[in-house]
Amino acid sequence: MWWMRPKTDKNRKSDTENRKESKAIYLGLDIGTSGIKGVIIDDQQRMIATAEAPLSISRPQAGWSEQNPADWLTATQQVFERLHAQHGRALAGVRGIGLSGQMHGAVLLDEKDVPLRPCILWNDVRSAAQCVQLEQVAPFRKITGNILMPGFTAPKLAWVRIHEPDIFARVKSVFLPKDYVRLWLTGARGMDMSDASGTGWLDVAARAWSQELLEAAGLPLTGVPPLLEGSAAAGHLRRALQIRWGMTDDVVVAAGGGDNAATACGLGVLDPGVGFISLGTSGVVFAATDSFAPNTRQAVHAFCHAVPNRWHQMGVILSATDSLTWLAGIAQSTPAELSARVPDDVTAPSSVLFLPYLSGERTPHNDAQVRGGFVGLDRAHSAGDLTQAVMEGVAFALADCLAALTGAGTHLPSVYITGGGAQSPAWCRIIANVMNMTLLCCDDAHRGAAFGAARLGMMAAMNVESTSLCTPPEVKQEITPQADLVGAYQERYAQYQAFYPPLAAYGTTDKT
Repeated sequence: MWWMRPKTDKNRKSDTENRKESKAIYLGLDIGTSGIKGVIIDDQQRMIATAEAPLSISRPQAGWSEQNPADWLTATQQVFERLHAQHGRALAGVRGIGLSGQMHGAVLLDEKDVPLRPCILWNDVRSAAQCVQLEQVAPFRKITGNILMPGFTAPKLAWVRIHEPDIFARVKSVFLPKDYVRLWLTGARGMDMSDASGTGWLDVAARAWSQELLEAAGLPLTGVPPLLEGSAAAGHLRRALQIRWGMTDDVVVAAGGGDNAATACGLGVLDPGVGFISLGTSGVVFAATDSFAPNTRQAVHAFCHAVPNRWHQMGVILSATDSLTWLAGIAQSTPAELSARVPDDVTAPSSVLFLPYLSGERTPHNDAQVRGGFVGLDRAHSAGDLTQAVMEGVAFALADCLAALTGAGTHLPSVYITGGGAQSPAWCRIIANVMNMTLLCCDDAHRGAAFGAARLGMMAAMNVESTSLCTPPEVKQEITPQADLVGAYQERYAQYQAFYPPLAAYGTTDKT
């Protein structure tokens, strides 16, 4: 194969000269749900190159969501190969790699680190009954500061223990998606604090594994990777991969972070009073804190940050842009085509109401069984009306998250907005009006997680923990609430909240 050819003396000399002439370069890799993204930045944190590779999700039953870990490795290779083909010189100069990743996924490995089954993803809700059972046998909320939810890793393993005992008997370790990819990249085992916070096994305040909670899961302490801060070096890129992609020796790979914590690093959201809204497959309202501040009463996630000595709070909804993707599939259209049907300057709330509980909900309801719905449909309604209703329903769900964070003592006068949905001016304006909050827009915001991962790779390669590298981006636009619409949306929001109880009562009753 071409990557196995030995380098000539001429090439070696050229590599040496390039090292002397070039400045350090860093790469961020985001292991997402719908795809893997890679970005390369220089030592001034300017974007040099990007590449992406898609992923698909398997839904074998209602409420289930899985991916094959081998697909992540294939997509990772595609990203590197595209960067090598189109930006080979930049890739050759990479000194540090950081990873971010979709959280909570259960990658179950045997004694040879081979996956035993498809990964059960963050938006899989099959393990609702196991959450109840586990919280009855161990103090999960007290130790982790979080409600044990079906999306978390611990109940997934408990589900496998009951329903797939032959597989459970062979489990030697449990990884999260990005950590499995890093294991393949480096051969080194590790997990950062922010991602570990979403397993259900971490003492989040102490930033340490809880042996009591691991024992409740039937896992020894050796069943989870060693813990690292996200800015710490977790290993080095394997020599075979360096040769294959034309990279230099001794490339440091950082522990990285969960996707939202990595996004926060990309946006410079590290201190109290600063936050962001992520409008991706799921939706997030994120606030940085300088101490551990849980609020289990309203299903707030209180996690470690990806940098030392910091924590964060999140309100999370399961179907943000995923709601629009679902509607586009029903309408045999695309999300972009549907979005174009909604004017940038909406003049009134839609006469249709949408509740985005397509896969259950986290904040503030912690209800895996509830399902969504349209209310007030009329024959006169168009695809544009339904699309606007979906955008507003997601905005109302994010307002629920903001209220939960406020209940935990967090105040956010303005927030950055990021994620693929943030590219829709109409959606951003609807969110600003519903939440009565100023949104801060910046360039390349939708690549925040990969960019934040590159910053963590930079810290690891430089062997520094300085958060001064995580500066906030330049604000290109501020989207402010419109006084004449805020009141109308507040009335509509109250109607939205009133429909959760009947939907919850109508939800599925199978809790096995």
